[in-house]
Amino acid sequence: MSERAAPFHCPYCGDEDLRPGEQGHGTWECRACSRAFQLRFLGLLAPGTSSNSVGGEEI
Repeated sequence: MSERAAPFHCPYCGDEDLRPGEQGHGTWECRACSRAFQLRFLGLLAPGTSSNSVGGEEI
Protein backbone atom coordinates (compact mmCIF):
# COMPACT_ATOMS: atom_id res chain seq x y z
CA MET A 1 0.00 0.00 0.00
CA SER A 2 1.34 3.39 -0.88
CA GLU A 3 -0.72 5.54 1.48
CA ARG A 4 -2.34 5.17 4.87
CA ALA A 5 -6.01 4.24 4.68
CA ALA A 6 -8.14 6.80 6.49
CA PRO A 7 -11.49 6.16 8.17
CA PHE A 8 -14.37 8.34 6.98
CA HIS A 9 -16.08 8.70 10.36
CA CYS A 10 -15.66 7.92 14.06
CA PRO A 11 -16.96 4.43 14.98
CA TYR A 12 -18.30 5.82 18.28
CA CYS A 13 -20.09 9.08 17.44
CA GLY A 14 -20.12 9.13 13.62
CA ASP A 15 -18.44 12.53 13.34
CA GLU A 16 -15.96 13.18 10.52
CA ASP A 17 -13.47 15.38 12.42
CA LEU A 18 -10.67 12.80 12.71
CA ARG A 19 -6.91 13.33 13.04
CA PRO A 20 -4.06 10.80 12.97
CA GLY A 21 -3.13 9.80 16.53
CA GLU A 22 0.25 10.20 18.17
CA GLN A 23 0.34 6.64 19.58
CA GLY A 24 1.57 5.05 16.37
CA HIS A 25 0.53 3.62 13.03
CA GLY A 26 -3.22 3.17 12.56
CA THR A 27 -4.32 5.29 15.51
CA TRP A 28 -6.92 8.01 15.09
CA GLU A 29 -8.40 10.67 17.36
CA CYS A 30 -11.93 12.04 17.12
CA ARG A 31 -12.12 15.73 18.00
CA ALA A 32 -15.90 15.61 18.49
CA CYS A 33 -16.10 12.91 21.20
CA SER A 34 -12.44 12.96 22.37
CA ARG A 35 -11.99 9.23 21.78
CA ALA A 36 -8.95 7.52 20.30
CA PHE A 37 -9.13 4.27 18.35
CA GLN A 38 -6.87 2.05 16.28
CA LEU A 39 -7.47 0.44 12.90
CA ARG A 40 -5.44 -2.37 11.42
CA PHE A 41 -5.67 -4.68 8.46
CA LEU A 42 -5.88 -8.32 9.53
CA GLY A 43 -5.83 -10.02 6.13
CA LEU A 44 -8.09 -11.42 3.46
CA LEU A 45 -10.75 -14.02 4.16
CA ALA A 46 -10.65 -17.33 2.38
CA PRO A 47 -13.55 -17.94 -0.03
CA GLY A 48 -16.55 -19.45 1.73
CA THR A 49 -15.73 -18.18 5.24
CA SER A 50 -18.06 -15.20 5.15
CA SER A 51 -21.04 -15.37 7.54
CA ASN A 52 -23.43 -14.09 4.87
CA SER A 53 -22.79 -16.87 2.37
CA VAL A 54 -25.67 -18.45 0.47
CA GLY A 55 -26.91 -21.79 1.75
CA GLY A 56 -26.71 -21.08 5.47
CA GLU A 57 -29.33 -22.07 8.02
CA GLU A 58 -32.57 -20.11 7.99
CA ILE A 59 -34.08 -18.88 11.22
